[in-house]
Amino acid sequence: MEKLESYFKQLVEHKEPANLYNPIYYTLSQGGKRIRPRLVFLSTELFGGDIEKAVYPAAAFEMLHNFTLIHDDIMDRAPLRRGRPTVYKEWNTSTAILAGDALATMAIKEILETPADSRTVIELSRLLAETSVEICEGQQKDLDFETADSVTIEDFLKMIRYKTAVMLAGCLKAGAILSHTSETNQLAVYNYGIHIGLAFQLKDDLLDVYADHAEFGKAIGGDIQDNKKTYLFLRALQDGTPEQQKELLYYFSGESFDAQKKFNAVTAIYEQLQIKSKTELLIEEYVQKSLSELDKITIDDSQKKEIFKQLAIELSSRKK
Repeated sequence: MEKLESYFKQLVEHKEPANLYNPIYYTLSQGGKRIRPRLVFLSTELFGGDIEKAVYPAAAFEMLHNFTLIHDDIMDRAPLRRGRPTVYKEWNTSTAILAGDALATMAIKEILETPADSRTVIELSRLLAETSVEICEGQQKDLDFETADSVTIEDFLKMIRYKTAVMLAGCLKAGAILSHTSETNQLAVYNYGIHIGLAFQLKDDLLDVYADHAEFGKAIGGDIQDNKKTYLFLRALQDGTPEQQKELLYYFSGESFDAQKKFNAVTAIYEQLQIKSKTELLIEEYVQKSLSELDKITIDDSQKKEIFKQLAIELSSRKK
């Protein structure tokens, strides 16, 4: 992963205009969990591919991810990302939009420069493009939910599949494609990624309410303040009494409330309905589904799968 960090620095170092490339490096250098490039490398290793070549799709998917973060923060009006001011706050909205656009284009360039045969490069390019479009579809659905009168849990799970899970799944499939493994293995590792991605996003929504602020790196309760229709809210609305439903809808009506009062009122209903434990049960369900997909993968060294089992558990039990 150190090679990837120095690679990012090299890509933007001494480039002009500085007001375009400084925000890009600001974003890439924050690191975060580096889950996406890590998945590319792990998948490449799992299927016996060339790790040196994997640097290119790993960099591409991380760039694509950071492009979505820059633009998401603008749309969500988020002041912090990974404990630091978001790009549009540190610079301005116009600069942030351009930096995000450039990152998305740089991601395509990285894929095209992968030192592999033309068929592999085309498959990787198609995967990156499809993933990018699906992420945009998921983000639009998320925006549509803000003003929708009714959103079902099924609608929500489909949205996070596109907005979050396809990225993780795409990273895993990229390593599989680069390694020239069977289509059966490619499909299984992709589906594994979808399930850990769903678990990952549900955990993120849970942490937004129940995480320790210092560890999480973002403001707690942001989803509640922004009237986000997360799984927690939708499950509470589904399971609540008419009185609880009325109170939830009142606080998510878009009217102005004291932030702490609103947070306390909504989380009190969550506690009454045991929403935290219900969400944790669904997360565990997706973890088990991911492990079932892992069992479908056929490789010579089955011990290599162990790290993927641990990864599913790690992502679902994280604290930030």
